[in-house]
Amino acid sequence: MWTSFFKLRLFCCLLAVLMVVVLVINVTQVEYLDHETVSATFIDSSGQFVSSQVTGISRNPYCGYEHQTLSNRERVEEDSLLAALQWQVPDVGPVPFVKSTDPSSSYFVILNSAAFFNVGSQLEVLVHVQDFQRKPKKYGGDYLQARIHSPKLQAGAVGRVVDYQNGFYKVFFTLLWPGKVKVSVTLVHPSEGIRVLQYLQEEKPDRVYFKSLFRSGRISETTECNVCLPGSLPLCNFTDLYTGEPWFCFKPKKLPCSSRINHFKGGYLKGLLTASESAFFQSGVNIKMPINSNGPDWVTVIPRRIKDLVEFNLGSPKNVGPFLAVDQKHNILLKYRCHGPPIRFTTVFSSDLHYVANELNSIVGGKNTVVAIAVWSHFSTFPLEVYIRRLRNIRRAVVQLLDRSPKTVVVIRTANAQELGPEVSLFNSDWYNFQLDTILRRMFSGVGVYLVDAWEMTLAHYLPHKLHPDEVIVKNQLDMFLSFVCPLET
Repeated sequence: MWTSFFKLRLFCCLLAVLMVVVLVINVTQVEYLDHETVSATFIDSSGQFVSSQVTGISRNPYCGYEHQTLSNRERVEEDSLLAALQWQVPDVGPVPFVKSTDPSSSYFVILNSAAFFNVGSQLEVLVHVQDFQRKPKKYGGDYLQARIHSPKLQAGAVGRVVDYQNGFYKVFFTLLWPGKVKVSVTLVHPSEGIRVLQYLQEEKPDRVYFKSLFRSGRISETTECNVCLPGSLPLCNFTDLYTGEPWFCFKPKKLPCSSRINHFKGGYLKGLLTASESAFFQSGVNIKMPINSNGPDWVTVIPRRIKDLVEFNLGSPKNVGPFLAVDQKHNILLKYRCHGPPIRFTTVFSSDLHYVANELNSIVGGKNTVVAIAVWSHFSTFPLEVYIRRLRNIRRAVVQLLDRSPKTVVVIRTANAQELGPEVSLFNSDWYNFQLDTILRRMFSGVGVYLVDAWEMTLAHYLPHKLHPDEVIVKNQLDMFLSFVCPLET
């Protein structure tokens, strides 16, 4: 009898120790972000290896991201990404509206305006910005977009903008097709507006808030959720156990955390700007306004290719999925689902919240497998470290997939430009998305994936910018995607 009692006590002690160990591991996963090493090398513009000690990048304290545990290579990579996106806006103190950039007073000039250009030649354009008093500006930091296009040919290309930090910008284009080619330059935001957007990115990352519904029987409660939540109220921890992606909700007063039903966008914070700041975000004045040419705005360039797919109605919500389609004739199975939180467009059942990295880890891969990924828009309101973390997990899963199945084709769609107004600019500005696009390109450089360059496709096209581009642009994106899937005629 005493022997049995002793064995029972020993078993209980061991069980208690095991529970403590599991608790410590879980707490560690929440407090410290994942630190697996990713194999990559980062070189700056001078060809030198960049180290975190050299760049000295300050990190956003949001959610403790400055304290996250990273490997040396991850730290170097993050420093490199943040350094590349240090927008050069001079600290000139408060600027009155009349001294901010006026697109109607600014102008551009085609520099090497030869009578004719050959296909493949480089075109240079000089942009000079002025304020609303028609005085030249002495500093840079404006966000410009530039393109060349031929509407009759429905052709377009994007220019590379260089800011000389003195009110002058130069744009470089490569002329890719023959015919009459028109130059267009657009002021997306003045530098004074960019300073406001930087402040919102760093200090107001919760300007889009999310919620979840908890339900058990007839009792239901709705609480706020986000990557992190302020205050000392009890929280429900929905951090993903594999990737460590953090997500929290305020704990319901009467229900357990396990009763969470869904995830949805709660709304947008109002009153973010002062009256003087709002002046830098006026539709028809200084948001995505054209800058006219001082002289010719065009040059002449001379010269030197589905309805077998059937969708299965799974009753899934719009945008969320999962969706399924089959092309029996060509032996194609197509699957789709949305990425994990944050998600703004609709309510999502908790069971449908799947992180991209986890989905990739469930794929066997092979020469008959193609994976397409698009993750950017729903991260525009967060500090850049949040997006870097999400892409780091996705990249790790992509590398593992390509290691076990090298013939798998992985295609990533980049961000795209969209229409902007005073309110949209504060949440989904092209300037925010330009940063996310730059991070995505750098993090997946050399990984062995293909990019569908939606950014350049929308920027260069003659159609107006839209968050969800028009059909002709989507067709161009699909054509490029299919060129990666089927590079040779068979």
